[in-house]
Amino acid sequence: MASSTLTGKLEADVDIKASPEQFHEMFAQKPHHVHHTCYDKIQGCDLHEGKWGKVGSIVHWSYVHDGKAKKAKEVVEAVDPDKNLITFRVIEGDLMEEYKSFVATILVSPKSEDSGSVVHWTLEYEKLHDGIADPETLLQLVQDISKDIDAHLIQAN
Repeated sequence: MASSTLTGKLEADVDIKASPEQFHEMFAQKPHHVHHTCYDKIQGCDLHEGKWGKVGSIVHWSYVHDGKAKKAKEVVEAVDPDKNLITFRVIEGDLMEEYKSFVATILVSPKSEDSGSVVHWTLEYEKLHDGIADPETLLQLVQDISKDIDAHLIQAN
């Protein structure tokens, strides 16, 4: 059993103007388009195995984190179009140098008071040892990416 200092969960909400369906579609069906919205952060996303938006599919991300080029190979663990939810588990790449496990879940919900949506990010992880920092800068990165995607989606409409 891992000690509680090694396992963690970080969450953040990002208010966006796009609809939940528009934002969800970018990660579920069009992740290979994400780099067009924020090339300074995401350089590309390739389908390694399976089909876009299908559980069990494997995608390969190229991104910049803390000023360094990084890679991540992820398996799609869950997709729920009705809830605008998708979950990715990292299986290879730079994050595996510091984390035994790393799972990112994106849930997009409509705002109750007005138009737009709330993107809820959840990062669940287990560090390899106590010397590893919590992935707070990665949480900030995904929030920034969410804002860039939103700006792109709003501009396209």
